[in-house]
Amino acid sequence: MTIRKPIVAGSFYPADFQKLKEQIKASFLHEKGPSTLPLSKREGQVKAVICPHAGYSYSGPCAAWSFKEIAEAELPDCYILIGPNHRGRKSSISLNPWRTPMGLVNIDKQLGQTLAQKSELTLDPTDHQEEHSIEVQLPFLQYANKQHLSKIRILPICLSDDIDLSKLALDIQETLIDLEKEVTFIISSDFTHYGSAYRYVPFSSDIPKRMYKLDLGAIKHILNLDHDSFANYVKETGATICGVIPMLLLTKLIKSNGELLQYYTSADIAGDYKQAVGYASIVFR
Repeated sequence: MTIRKPIVAGSFYPADFQKLKEQIKASFLHEKGPSTLPLSKREGQVKAVICPHAGYSYSGPCAAWSFKEIAEAELPDCYILIGPNHRGRKSSISLNPWRTPMGLVNIDKQLGQTLAQKSELTLDPTDHQEEHSIEVQLPFLQYANKQHLSKIRILPICLSDDIDLSKLALDIQETLIDLEKEVTFIISSDFTHYGSAYRYVPFSSDIPKRMYKLDLGAIKHILNLDHDSFANYVKETGATICGVIPMLLLTKLIKSNGELLQYYTSADIAGDYKQAVGYASIVFR
């Protein structure tokens, strides 16, 4: 059995189990986090969350908002994690189990194989080998479900612009109905990447205010699941949002409007707006 080993442990988050657990706990208690640890599970599921995938010292408190929702919701049959393919132009599923410093996370192979047969998604673990956007979600997911680790099942999907999103949404919905699966979607995305390093400097004054305005304009369309308005907004503004394709897919997958739980930028943590990335945590119940 081939195991997908962590590639950003030691950089995006600690490679040591105890230090990792402490940093995740600190993210929940951070002033920009929920300020409390998750409570016990209650009735009701979360349909989806959108959360960031940067280094935990920057985006961890924002991500904690989404994972508090997950921690307190009923355990689904599977968490479908959907992230962008930063390094290629293929959309694919990984059926390999994933390891983090917190242990092994198992795959819902039945769901993955059935979806691959129905859809245009390929079964190619190589697309996931160097992709961090899904990996960064997993320690938080394990922490949120620490009493149910053996029951967690995931399906990692990375997306690029080679896929028909309308068809894929229908394929996913039909597969879930056929297999009678209840799932929670975890959509992995950072928001606007501002600065010369990202080749995106649309403004040079009032940067904090204008970054917030830019990202919150996009988030408004996402909360309303307005696929066309969100797509047009990104095209018109050129906003450098890395998870546009996964979020566009989400607008076709679910019906319940979202709630913005937290938004801030990396510069709010680092104190320097020369280079900054926006982070949002959004829940769909």
